Amino acid sequence: MRTASAFRASLIAFLALAGVTFASAAYADEGGITFSVIKAGFVIGGSAGSGTLFFHGQRYPLGIGGLSYGFTFGASETRFRGTVSHIRGPSDVSGVYAAGNVGAAVGRGAQAIVLTNQHGAVLTLTGSSVGAIVSADLNGLVITVK
Repeated sequence: MRTASAFRASLIAFLALAGVTFASAAYADEGGITFSVIKAGFVIGGSAGSGTLFFHGQRYPLGIGGLSYGFTFGASETRFRGTVSHIRGPSDVSGVYAAGNVGAAVGRGAQAIVLTNQHGAVLTLTGSSVGAIVSADLNGLVITVK
């Protein structure tokens, strides 16, 4: 079952990357990004975390926060790693990223997701989760470059 989840996550990440590659190249710069998010909730959920943006040889600390509304019960920690593209500078990474989520996890699991903010920054992420959570909700994730 873990192999199937890993394969599914890899396939989603590959398809997302292919879509981003063929998208318009209005912003040529990209960087690396890593962060971890702890999510917990009962109907209304909250998330918080921190991470690092790697851009043009520099490291920029990130603050992560967010809210979710819908069916959420439990808690989990997810560690994401990936790229941020279509940016001119580090400040373009700051913003609100929205996503819908339906899922359940007990123990460990894999994830892949592509998110876009109001500046056009595109996060292409893969991650691994630990915890026990069931959710069908709308999420708002706020990333701030410190």
